[in-house]
Amino acid sequence: MKKGRLYTLIAFIVLVLAGAAYTLNHLYTQEQQEEATYRTENARTGDIVIKTVAAGSIQPRQEILIKPQISGIVRLVQVEAGEQVQSGDVLAEVMVVPDMGALSSAETRLERARISLEDAETNTERNRLLLEDGIIAAADFQRFELARKQAQEEFYAAEDNLRIIQDGVAARSGRTSNTLITSTIDGMVLDVPVKKGNSVIEANNFNEGTTIATVADMQDLIFVGKIDESEVEKLSVGMAIELTVGAIEGLVIPATLEYISPKGIEEAGAIQFEIKAAVELQEGQFLRAGYSANANVVLDERRGVLVMAEMLVQYADGATFVEVLVDENRFERHDVELGLSDGISVEVLSGVSADDQLKVWNQPQY
Repeated sequence: MKKGRLYTLIAFIVLVLAGAAYTLNHLYTQEQQEEATYRTENARTGDIVIKTVAAGSIQPRQEILIKPQISGIVRLVQVEAGEQVQSGDVLAEVMVVPDMGALSSAETRLERARISLEDAETNTERNRLLLEDGIIAAADFQRFELARKQAQEEFYAAEDNLRIIQDGVAARSGRTSNTLITSTIDGMVLDVPVKKGNSVIEANNFNEGTTIATVADMQDLIFVGKIDESEVEKLSVGMAIELTVGAIEGLVIPATLEYISPKGIEEAGAIQFEIKAAVELQEGQFLRAGYSANANVVLDERRGVLVMAEMLVQYADGATFVEVLVDENRFERHDVELGLSDGISVEVLSGVSADDQLKVWNQPQY
């Protein structure tokens, strides 16, 4: 009885295993018989554009630092950042704080000049009487008159020198005054770093001086950026550039490359070269100085050529080819000659046409 049950169990297991083997074999055979199908794409007319991007900022071509010609204390500031000024407009006024040694020397010089002038005038008047009485000749009198005029000019010079030290303006200079700080160019005031009451130092050979204001022509802007050494040789002066400003979404501004630095600078382990491009603003367009921007530089391009997706291309034994659909689910190899590639699309020079259906060889459909 027990043996009968054992034989029945064994027979059941054998039948189950046989059924499973048959099913697996049937599925495998069916799968082998089914032929994979592939997606296809067509070549098309399009553009291939190779670009590189240089990061930088928008800067005025001329940014002038206005500095005083005398040292003193700011008495009045007449402009604010953002105002338009013309050359000669007064930006600020400085009150002179005279040097005591220079002041004392100027006062002494003026007193000596006054004494010399009085003496020269006395001699001139005395000899004028002698001339009128015919005692001396006119040529002799002319020497006294010349000495008087020279003494008078020295007096005026000493007086002006004292006024300049005291007030920053000469007595005979009219409205011209070193205490009035004026703009040297037409443009916009970008910054006024001083306030009323600040001490300022004059610009001279030993000191850069205190900046009263920064003025720039905001209609003459340039892009200043840096580009990697691997791409700098692909650039040339005069190339067209497209600028995108990070602060203004969707704005694209044309520019023209006008400078490529002959010397690179190492930054973060890479050699970078400075480039500059003239910004081409439209009438009435305004950009703020210091805006960060990216320059899209077109290195090479093909317009209106036959292109196809890079993923359609296959490589074997040094040859470049694609597979073209010639019949239902049957493909034929076509060798192709390729041109410019941007990594996504590639220019087709020969081998296929826009009507050919090209196999997407790595994307089968079952």
